[in-house]
Amino acid sequence: MPHPYQDHYFFKAKKDGFLARAVYKLEEIQKKYRLLRPGFRVLDLGAAPGSWLQLIQKAIGPKGLAVAVDVKPIDHRFSRNVITFQRDIFDSGFVEELTSQYAPFDAVLSDMAPSTTGIRSADSARSALLFERALDVALRSLKPQGHFLAKLFQGSESAALIAALKRHFARVKVVKPDASRKDSREIYILAMGYGKTH
Repeated sequence: MPHPYQDHYFFKAKKDGFLARAVYKLEEIQKKYRLLRPGFRVLDLGAAPGSWLQLIQKAIGPKGLAVAVDVKPIDHRFSRNVITFQRDIFDSGFVEELTSQYAPFDAVLSDMAPSTTGIRSADSARSALLFERALDVALRSLKPQGHFLAKLFQGSESAALIAALKRHFARVKVVKPDASRKDSREIYILAMGYGKTH
C-alpha cells in the first residue's frame, strides 16, 4: 500500500522533475489567474523544498527575480536570478533588510504552514498567524497593483482575514486547487490589484 501522501500528484512530481507535489497547486492557480508574468519580481515565503520556485523561475524568465525564504534549507540549485534565504520571517530585522534590498515585488506568495498538532482550532490559529505575517510583509513590499497568494487553514479567523484583504486589494478569491488533498482544510487566498485604498 502506498503512503497516503504518495498519491497521483506525488508520482507526477517525481516524473516531471519537481521537488514536491505542492507545485501543482500553484500551477493550477497560475493557469487560471496569470499572477506571474515574465520579468516579475516575486517573493516566495515558506519556499522549501523549492517546487514553487521551480515554477516561478520558469514563469518570470531570465529578466525576473525570485527571492525565497524558509526556516528550512532550500538545497536545490536554481538559476542566478533566484536568491534563497534560510531565515525566520518573524525576524523583523531580516524583513526590513529583505524589503529594503529587493522590494518592491510584483507578487508575494506564501505556502507557509505550521507544524500540525491534530487539534483543529490550534492548527488554524497557527496558520492564521503565518498568514497574517505573510500579509504584513506583502503590504510593506508589494508594488501598486501587485498580487498576494497565501495558504490558510480554514478556521474561526478566516472570515476576518479575508475581510482585511478586501480593504487593500481590488479582487479577493478563495481557491481550493485540485492538488490540495480532499481531507485537507487548507485553502489559498488570492488577492489581486494591491492599492485599492491607497
